[in-house]
Amino acid sequence: MFRPPIAFLFALIACAPPAATPHSASGTSPSATMTQAPPERVEPPVVVSNYDKPPKDVLDVLHAASPPNPYVSPTGDTVLLVTWEEYPPMARVAEPFLRLAGVRVEPRTRRRHDTPGGYGITPCATDFSLTNVATSADTHVTLPSGCVDSPLWAADGKHFAFRRTAESAVELWVGDASSGAVHVIAGAKLNPMLGSVVQWMPDQKTLLVKLVPDNLASPPSAPLAPIGPSVQETNGQKGESSTYELRDTLSSKHDEDLFDYYATSQLALVDQASGAITRVGAPGIYTSVAAAPDGDHVLVESIHKPYSYITTYDRFPRNVEVWDRTGKLVHLLAALPLTDRVPVHGVPTGPRDFEWRATEPATLTWAEALDGGDWNVKVPARDKVMLQKAPFATAPLEITRVEQRFSGFSWGEQPTVALLHEYDENRHWSRTFTLNVDDRAAKPQPLWDLSSDEHYKDPGRPVYRQLPNGAWVVRQAGDAIYLNGGGSSPDGDRPFVDRLDLKTRTYERLFRSDKTALERFLAFSTDPAHGFLTWHQTPADPPNAFLRTLGTPIGHAPTGEAAFASTTRAVTHIPDPTPGIRSIKKRLVKYKRKDGLDLSFTLYTPPGYKDGDRVPTILYAYPNDYADAKTASEVTGSEQTFTRLRQYKLLLLAGYAIIDNASFPIIGDPKKAYDTYLEQLVANAKAAVDKAVEMGVADPNRIGVTGHSHGALMTVNLLAHSDLFRAGVATSGSYNKTLTPFGFQNERRSVWEAQSVYLKASPFFFADKLKLPVLIMHGEDDANPGTTPLQATKLYEAIRGNGGTARLVMLPHEPHWYASMESNEQLLAEMIRWFDKYVKGATTSH
Repeated sequence: MFRPPIAFLFALIACAPPAATPHSASGTSPSATMTQAPPERVEPPVVVSNYDKPPKDVLDVLHAASPPNPYVSPTGDTVLLVTWEEYPPMARVAEPFLRLAGVRVEPRTRRRHDTPGGYGITPCATDFSLTNVATSADTHVTLPSGCVDSPLWAADGKHFAFRRTAESAVELWVGDASSGAVHVIAGAKLNPMLGSVVQWMPDQKTLLVKLVPDNLASPPSAPLAPIGPSVQETNGQKGESSTYELRDTLSSKHDEDLFDYYATSQLALVDQASGAITRVGAPGIYTSVAAAPDGDHVLVESIHKPYSYITTYDRFPRNVEVWDRTGKLVHLLAALPLTDRVPVHGVPTGPRDFEWRATEPATLTWAEALDGGDWNVKVPARDKVMLQKAPFATAPLEITRVEQRFSGFSWGEQPTVALLHEYDENRHWSRTFTLNVDDRAAKPQPLWDLSSDEHYKDPGRPVYRQLPNGAWVVRQAGDAIYLNGGGSSPDGDRPFVDRLDLKTRTYERLFRSDKTALERFLAFSTDPAHGFLTWHQTPADPPNAFLRTLGTPIGHAPTGEAAFASTTRAVTHIPDPTPGIRSIKKRLVKYKRKDGLDLSFTLYTPPGYKDGDRVPTILYAYPNDYADAKTASEVTGSEQTFTRLRQYKLLLLAGYAIIDNASFPIIGDPKKAYDTYLEQLVANAKAAVDKAVEMGVADPNRIGVTGHSHGALMTVNLLAHSDLFRAGVATSGSYNKTLTPFGFQNERRSVWEAQSVYLKASPFFFADKLKLPVLIMHGEDDANPGTTPLQATKLYEAIRGNGGTARLVMLPHEPHWYASMESNEQLLAEMIRWFDKYVKGATTSH
């Protein structure tokens, strides 16, 4: 079989005529896209229209407010309920921003425009409400206008801080937990561009913040003409690295100047009561900033030149220093060079992951790679773990070495207890050890050793508490710690709380969610010996905080069930925002793939559905990678979640059944799982469709498929390589994997090492087989490295050029996940129209 060389494939993409980026585009004859001399090139016609809206019943549910999220005070006596603006108006999503070294910053205020990873828009809170746990009394907080960020509790539970984006600055506000009154700190103009913006100091009266420096000049002006070329050079060393969105890395001297201007901040201490501001040190480009438990030392990481045009700011050269609280340098921990050649899934060489030890005044720990930061290198130990105490006059001590990659400490309340975590990327495996870091003769003792994909035997996560100085530690009761977990089981998730004796390694189950609800642990109440707060919901009951009080032990409790009786009391009383959709039914469905693998999905049926009716059905899934079949077959999720309709689920109101979150495992050695990607993809889809048809719900001739991101790749591949579906909707996908040549998902081989794998997984190269209708939607400002907007436009051109049926909708200003209300209305209008035309309206078999 002829296999085109990779260089040819890249050239093919590079030379293709640029696509228009319309709101929606309709095709003409294939000859219209033939490459001609530039002056005569004919572009396909572009149709630009106003935003469409779905039917009113869909709009009503889409516009309904979302239930709030709980933020429990560290003292456990107050629940701060925060309501978020789920879909902001396009005017906010369209706020101008600069792309600077991996950060999308709004120059008007220096606020981050995007969420970490570029997946969405930084959200805004619309409402705060304080609920007293003992009395259930509510105190409404009157918030200022503008965009409000999430609250940050002081350790004593008396105050909370938050940021508010005003017209020209990000402000610092402080709230009183007893009265609900809030006030602004005058003169505190925050710089949130690089994170670590606001934190409580150990006295819980002072805040450590990043400010915009005083007396700044105007931002650098763009040169009227280029001052010279942009130059990059490689020296013969391998430079394998993750693929970055080129528009978001620096690309010129002017970009460097803009980065310096907007990223520079001034550290300061703010007295929350008086509002007094004390500057700390000189202005600089500070990334991570963390106060030590003693309040007298501050860990400061700062960036400096030379910058890179290949990587984002987190790989730029940096100094890691310890300051005193006046800004005086105490100790230089590390001067780290530019790290632009880190292997995919690897780590930089040299010290990394600095952290204050929670149970000591000023002791730092960090890790250093022993394998060059490369997962592919075989060594006895990948990392060594170091420790150094103030005043940092003696050399660091090596605590231990770990066989796999060090992933952090969980510090116990007692200084003799620490949990050490490591992770094996090659096996998808994690291990946790107990360790007394002060006992030089002690060896780490194994506690947990299991696949990171394991759900049924997952022991859960340690429960933390905040010390009076603000440091977080694992809560202990003598030799015991507490664990809370998701509790996945063959019947769905049943969250739990366990008590684990670290000496005897025995577990005691304090609580397990009932089968008729989904109830997860939030925090211990003011009296941990007797009760804790949970977040309780059912398909008909919205999430609310409950106080669960433990009673007497239960003799001979069934395996896995709680060993204690308990009673509950509702603390909050959040109403149902969409009572009209309670007639929608859902159920967990289990079935097998043709190779015997156990799979599952949640089946939703539309309002008024009667058993035995066959209705048009839409399958939604997101493929996940697994190292072994056992963990891939485990059931996750719950049919007891409060039913909310968002995105594709709103198709229920248009008369469709939904096969939701169908299991789509891709199983195999992580180093080569994608060798059988397509075969497993089709097998997963066939098993789900066959089960829905067997149940008498899905009409086999009227089934569509949809997916987002990696699920969009799945969608288009299923249309190209199976006959299970009538049509598909692919949103924000990646369709040509040669454009991410150093790996994708868990595929670690480069395109030059596994050309056939990249080509086979890429539906772009099978556009001639794509004869089923596909709606392609994409955000024009997608910053996810693997799903640049070019992926959508080139797929559309390929389908159109080969005579297929497709529609391309490019959403202005949208990131990877569509943020604005207008775009989400458009998404639903497009999906309903597309599936109604090609799925619901289908009358013949295929």
